[in-house]
Amino acid sequence: MTKKAPNPIDRHVGSRVRMRRMMISMSQEKLGERLGITFQQVQKYEKGTNRIGASRLQQIASILGVPVAFFFEGAPGGEITAAGFGESGNPAYVSDFLATSEGLALSKAFMKVSDPKLRRRIVDLVEAMVAANESGEK
Repeated sequence: MTKKAPNPIDRHVGSRVRMRRMMISMSQEKLGERLGITFQQVQKYEKGTNRIGASRLQQIASILGVPVAFFFEGAPGGEITAAGFGESGNPAYVSDFLATSEGLALSKAFMKVSDPKLRRRIVDLVEAMVAANESGEK
């Protein structure tokens, strides 16, 4: 018997659950405890291995403090547009970035910088580092 690959929507929803859980610094154990399931089941949800049912997704949304629609933002094949704008919501690379521990840490730290000029200088620095990396400089 061959193992079936996770559905792209299930993987996306799971990654958004993981991203939000990490944003609020909640462990898989704590989320599982609040849901009445094991952390291994939370892992399966986050990987998209197990599909999250509607009532469970509503429960997760409530625990994580987001609307259910949050989990579908940027989902493949069904672009949710931001209200009043013709563009889709967050591009996939933003979700992918925030789903990593480094991306989340960088984003949190950056948001603590209140001086707009300093924030601009940080962006300039990162862009210069990327340019140097792409040109092979060290």
